[in-house]
Amino acid sequence: MKTVGVVGIGDMGSGLAKNLIKAGFTVRGHDLKPDRMADFANMGGIACASSAEVAQGAEAVFIMVMNGGEVNDVVFGRDGPPANSNGGLISTLDKGSAIIISATIKPSEIRQLDSDLSDSGLLLIDTPVSGGRPGAHGGTLTMMAAGSDEALAYASPAMEAVSGTIHRVGEQIGMGQTVKACLQSLIGSIFGGAFEATALAAKAGVPGQVLHDVFSTSAAGCGITNAAISTVMDRKFEDTGSHINTMHKDLTISLDMAMELGVPLFTASTAMQLFQAGRTRHPDGDNQVVARISEEIVGVGLKK
Repeated sequence: MKTVGVVGIGDMGSGLAKNLIKAGFTVRGHDLKPDRMADFANMGGIACASSAEVAQGAEAVFIMVMNGGEVNDVVFGRDGPPANSNGGLISTLDKGSAIIISATIKPSEIRQLDSDLSDSGLLLIDTPVSGGRPGAHGGTLTMMAAGSDEALAYASPAMEAVSGTIHRVGEQIGMGQTVKACLQSLIGSIFGGAFEATALAAKAGVPGQVLHDVFSTSAAGCGITNAAISTVMDRKFEDTGSHINTMHKDLTISLDMAMELGVPLFTASTAMQLFQAGRTRHPDGDNQVVARISEEIVGVGLKK
């Protein structure tokens, strides 16, 4: 495999592209935002005018967009399935090539995609990722990969170039997104608890650095908790690489899946409401603006 495509070259997709180029692949990419396209070209990528153009000569294409509707547009073009020539990957991607869904979407959406591609001769891999912008740019993402042995073996060189850990979570398409939904229910809950703890500490007069030092060396310490407290006490609520819309969308997927399965998610539901409040009050912010909801109620925020 020599040529790989990336559609969606924002915070996460640009990291995929960066590490694929670093690994020696020729990388073709497309994004709707001109500034992202310019940055991609400057790092050595081949900027393409459409998803269909990305697929020309690509042996595998990563899709890193926001939701299932956008994934469908990338694969089939705006007219949707079946195959057409309206800018979708399927119109130009050679048979035997792989479509790698690294975006987080609903399990039902990727299962439908698998059904729509059943006669296409293309390989589909369901592998959402975890690690955020730092993981994407550092090449240390955790991948939750589902797909056939053939597909995963074929795409492994490209997947290994962008990740630190690849978990094989099943052969059935949809299992990758299912595991990611479970993961996000936990991550969202940890975020919610950490942000509330910063408001409690601030109101009680505890300095942020003290809180961070104690939490990070306690049983509650983990990457999410530590980063949450650090960014809040630094008053950094934007441009962290984790826009609140993404976690809000992911928690929606988790709760939708729980509803389908009849599973109560008490803590994740509360976290969802916190993220909803943060998104409504501070729509341009990142995950950390959730802390500002409690801060605005109690009248003080965590500082060093």
